[in-house]
Formats: sequence, structure tokens, C-alpha cells
Amino acid sequence: MKPVADLTITANARLDGRDDLNGSDAELILRAYEKWGDDCVKHLIGDFAFAIWDERKQRYFCARDHFGVKPFYFTHIDNDFAFSSNLNELRLNPRVSNTLNEIAVGDYLLFGVNQDLSTTIFKDIQRLKPGHTLTVANGSITVKPYWTPETSKEVRFRNPASYVERFSELLSRAVKDRVTTDRVAISMSGGLDSTSLAAVARAQKKDVHGFAVVYDSLIPDEERHYSTLAAEHLGISITHLSADKYSLFDGEMDQPEPFLISPLTGQFNDLLRLCAEFSPVALTGYDGDAFMNVPRPPGVKTRMKRLIGKKRAATESRPYSWLDESFVKRTDLVERWRRPSVNQASPANPIWTALFEGYDPSSTKLNLEVRHPFMDVRLVEFLSSIPARPWRVNKHILRVAMRDKLPSSVLNRRKTPLASDPALQLVRRGSVRCVDSCEVSPQLRAFVNLNRRRSLADEETSDALWANLRIFALNYWLTNSQPVVRRTSQTQVNTVAATKTSIA
Repeated sequence: MKPVADLTITANARLDGRDDLNGSDAELILRAYEKWGDDCVKHLIGDFAFAIWDERKQRYFCARDHFGVKPFYFTHIDNDFAFSSNLNELRLNPRVSNTLNEIAVGDYLLFGVNQDLSTTIFKDIQRLKPGHTLTVANGSITVKPYWTPETSKEVRFRNPASYVERFSELLSRAVKDRVTTDRVAISMSGGLDSTSLAAVARAQKKDVHGFAVVYDSLIPDEERHYSTLAAEHLGISITHLSADKYSLFDGEMDQPEPFLISPLTGQFNDLLRLCAEFSPVALTGYDGDAFMNVPRPPGVKTRMKRLIGKKRAATESRPYSWLDESFVKRTDLVERWRRPSVNQASPANPIWTALFEGYDPSSTKLNLEVRHPFMDVRLVEFLSSIPARPWRVNKHILRVAMRDKLPSSVLNRRKTPLASDPALQLVRRGSVRCVDSCEVSPQLRAFVNLNRRRSLADEETSDALWANLRIFALNYWLTNSQPVVRRTSQTQVNTVAATKTSIA
């Protein structure tokens, strides 16, 4: 290939569908940009975040993958553009203040996750949305979407077996592209999604080891039973991490932002550590539900419950009584609370972004790449284009594809959430007294009226409990995660990846 003149790329990328293409992922992105310009992203699939400096045009061209698996944060202060895959790296810049983004704080307290994918918890640091490009030229920034799941395109086969055959091909390719090592760890419950990935990886002659979080006494839980059946059927090893031994807020919570599952972060971190000890690559079954579990049309009772719920939401003046009133008014949180939720299968789903960034090595500080084969754009576009019934009802297409590959007890198992909320049971055990009496950060009082907060032991529902727990998670983060040692130089941060390629 001929040299690419005056182009420099910094990339954190793992491209799919490389086939016989030579060169690193960063080099291939650079070649694509040389050929197609800004449209290069329409020819890329995989997990990526990159920034290209185009000397000829005197501009940066940046992009983030379709689902936001790879993080991309940036600042633009006094015409100084800086970017990184590590939020804390940007905070080292002396121009970046510690000022919090109050709307993001409010979103965390209300929903557990920032609802605006273009912002972070810090006022001076933004994030590039999944499926978007960013251009910096002449001191201004332009952000544009380049992909949304295709919903108008429809695929029809005469032979029903063709749907399953094509799905199996795409799922197999999604796993193969993500597992280039001989060994792979799988976060494997006893559910259909993760066990299916284990079966596919096993068929590809990989050394597969499953890792599962289970409860043996705290709550009713069958994951140990079903995950063991699957492992024995596939002939793979499995390690069970008993979550009964954990208390709320066990372990380190050194996340760049308040984390979605902070109260249970101990078991989350330990599961990833076990995976990292086995392989530098781990797979999850996330998010098979979004694309393969289309809900059946609701019955009369369900429709009535939804209608009643909407009426209650419409008449509710305050979502939580413990929020500081001036904070609520400044950020218009009541209106944010009443907005309709984002479609679960949309790239704008804020939970996806929060989880993917939580899995990223910049957050876990582990030598572990966590990958998600069901979040493969080829697979997602295929599933979005086939008839919902019967193929995407109750994961019918996956169940048919996995016949004779998984034990019937796992194959026919219905989607079953945990029988009880472990956090609620921990509270009832009285293991949260130390949380109720923790040291309070002075900043927390700007957001929460602690005199109105109920004690954790008084909470009777999971929703109310988790709303209360988020107060403590935010307090912990405010107390422990904010201080940074500023850089004394004005050197631009551009650590969006470990790979930087310059071809001139």
C-alpha cells in the first residue's frame, strides 16, 4: 500500500471482518480515511475510538464505534482540543476544572446513569456519542451521527431454515473476530445468551472457562445449577464466585464517574479479576435481550397497569423528596424525570454506555479486554431486518440455533430475573449500619437534603432502596475519586489508545 501523506492517527480499535487485509487496525482505519474521507466510518465495523490529524486540511477527524464500546472523552477549552479514552487523563490538564456537571449528578441520583451521552460528570469534559463523528477545524467542533439501526430494510427468506443458518453464521463470525487468543474467559450465567457464546467459542476449538456470580443463601438463585449443567455439557471449566460473602460497597470503587452498580461493585470487580487471570479476553452475553426478546403484545391487564402508571407519573410533582429544592430547580430535574425512557435497543441507551465504559481497562485497570459479540453491527442489523414473529420473540432464533449444542434445561429456560434484590436482602440483614453513619462530603449537601432522607433499613422496595444507595455511592465518589495531581505543562492529552500511527 502506498504511504498516507500528512495523516496521523491515534486509535483504540479492534476491527471486524478484516479477512485478508494486512496491517494494524489503526493503519487500516487510516487507509479507509484516505480513500473515503469522512465516510470511512461507513466502511468500518468493530469496536473503535480514534482521532486522525489531517495536516492538509488542518483538522481533527474523530469517531466512536456504533455502540460506544470504546470510550472517547474530549475537552475544548480556549481553542485547545484534547482527547482520551481515559477520563482521568483529561483531568490532569491544568485547564480542566473540578467543577461538576449538575445535570449529570441529578441524572445519576434519579436514574443511576447520566441520560445525556454527550456529557460527563465534569462540566469541562464531554464524551463523543456512540455512532457519531467529531470534526475540529478552525476552532469549532462539529458532531454528526453516522449510524442508526436500520428499521425499514426487511429480509425475507422462503425457507425458515435460512434465517437460522444466516444468524448462526453471523454469531460465529462475531465470536471469531473478538477471540483471537487461544483462551477466552466468559462471564457465564446459567442463561441462554452467555452459554450460547461459550458453545460457539468451544466449537471454534478455544479453551473456554466460564465465570459466574451466584447466590447460595442470600436470595433464591439457580445460576449455579444451570451454569454447571451448561459447562458440563460443553466440557468446559467453570468458576463460581459466591456473592453471599459480599456486603454493600465492598471493594474498590475507583471509577472515573459514579458507577451504575457501585453498591455491588465488589463482586463485579472480583469477577473481572478472575477472568483476567485466565485470559486477556473475556466475553459477555450483553445485550441479547435488546435485539432477540421482542415483547409479546400486552394483555388487557398489562395495558391497564401501564395506563395507571402513566397517570401517576403525570401527577407526580417530585420524584424524590430528599433532593435539594434549589438543586432541582436549577437543573429542571422534575421535567427530566417525566421524559419518556430511551428505547432499549437504541444506541442512545445510556445504560449501554455506562456498562461498556465500566468494563473498559481504563476503568477496571486490568489487562482485560471485555467484548460483547451480540453487540456486533452485522448481527444487530440482521436481527433488526427479519420478522419479529416468531424469530425475535423469546429469543426463538437463538434457541433454534443452539439445539443440540446446549442442554435442554438451559435451552428451554425462560428469561428469569433474580428472585429477589440482593441489595434489599443485605439491608434487611442489617449490614448497612456503617453506610448510614458514613462521613458526608460537603459537596453532597448541595444536591441532597439529608434531613429528608430515610434510613436504608426503612426502605421497603428495591427502587426506593437503590435511589437511597445512590446517595451513598455519590458520596463515596465525591470523597474518594475527585482529587487529581495536575500536570504543570500544557501538553495536549491524546491518549485515546495505546496505538498511535503516523505515516507521512
